[in-house]
Amino acid sequence: MRAIRTASCLERNRRPSPMSEAQGPIDDARPWINKAERDLLTAERLLALGVEEVLDAICFHAQQSSEKNLKALLIFHSVRFPRTHDLIVLTQMLRKATAIELDNSEVSPLNRYSVETRYPGNWDPVTRAEAERAVGYARKIRDAVRAQLPLEVFEVSEAKTEEHGE
Repeated sequence: MRAIRTASCLERNRRPSPMSEAQGPIDDARPWINKAERDLLTAERLLALGVEEVLDAICFHAQQSSEKNLKALLIFHSVRFPRTHDLIVLTQMLRKATAIELDNSEVSPLNRYSVETRYPGNWDPVTRAEAERAVGYARKIRDAVRAQLPLEVFEVSEAKTEEHGE
């Protein structure tokens, strides 16, 4: 049981099926990219609604999209990563594996939303401007990750999106 708890996210996500193992890093990264895209889409649609009561949810989904994009790229490069929501840690790990074009100043503002937006506490309220910036950072991180991945990672994802009329 302890080995399962201490296994890296990469190990847990590479176990699901023999098919996943056989197909390699493109197919291993694809589900992470798909989830990241859905989180960003959720943040963008909530932002477009203009409802003040969901600004924290917008920031949470922007952070989640960024985290999943960074983890997708780590998985693609077969880099094991710890269980963390810290985007700075993930970005530093990526810099050792590839030449990702992200500055810490574009990543660090999202870190607080992994916890503060999910749990009650004495947090500063999120403003609309902050939510807009969070979505902008998430887009920048997505674009930086996409620039590092082959198109095959996105083909099935985008085909399914078109198929479902999204």
